[in-house]
Amino acid sequence: MDAVARILVLGSVARDEVVRLKEPLRSGLHLEGGFDGTRLGGGGANTGLPLAYAGHAVTLVSPIGHDLHGELLLAELQASGVSTSQLRRVETPTTRSIVLIEPGGERTIVNLARAREPEPPVRLLELPADCLYVRSRSEDLEELLATKAASCLVVAHVPPCRDGARPAHVLVASEPDLPPEVRSSPWEWGRRIAGERLRFMVLTRGAEGARAVGAEGSVEVAAPVVEAIDTTGAGDAFVAGLIHALVSGAATGRALEVACAWGAAKAGSNGSVLPRELVERLVRAAPP
Repeated sequence: MDAVARILVLGSVARDEVVRLKEPLRSGLHLEGGFDGTRLGGGGANTGLPLAYAGHAVTLVSPIGHDLHGELLLAELQASGVSTSQLRRVETPTTRSIVLIEPGGERTIVNLARAREPEPPVRLLELPADCLYVRSRSEDLEELLATKAASCLVVAHVPPCRDGARPAHVLVASEPDLPPEVRSSPWEWGRRIAGERLRFMVLTRGAEGARAVGAEGSVEVAAPVVEAIDTTGAGDAFVAGLIHALVSGAATGRALEVACAWGAAKAGSNGSVLPRELVERLVRAAPP
């Protein structure tokens, strides 16, 4: 497929170490499980790779360490079709996580290490883009996002939820992760977080779907029903579908439908990243 849009993804790339549990996760008990190998993960990779599989020109802006995990991630990313030109090697260890997967597909993530850049990635200001997606909790990105929002679509994940933290056109959040005051008044809080550029705020609800809240009201979309196998990266696949639809010209309601379809497809498949064959099938079956 020819590249459709130039997309920058600011977020983590990680080595996921997977353990499949034989019973639901509960505290204070000895649980049975088995090691299920390691795989590419992290919010940046989980979002960026499906967008590349859909035909977009994706550049990851992320740190990785000078260690074996970093070398393995770099090789895998280079083979995936995303640009790794803006990855930066740092002295902190490469991001690593333990992913615990319950029999019903629900996942719990334990971060073991997190790579960090010492300064905000100002290099992204020089990169041409149609869209920038930010999947980071860093508290020092306001100026970069405000500048970039003048020239391209900016989609940002929250939290952080403080005033002015994420200048963006679209905010995305998992509804259960938000403080009660934000859940009760998402548009008002979204404007405080993102500023006057905000077009709408998307609240995801897992298997219940998602809603987008804007100045003129809200749109709700149900998620397709699937048998959950591994929910790791389902939220990231949702955002990839949302961005794919938006840069393809879809209206808000249609973009939510595409996003829910991508998220559900990921929940119904193994891995941290929505597989290429599923992305290609989704794009063919339901173009924006």
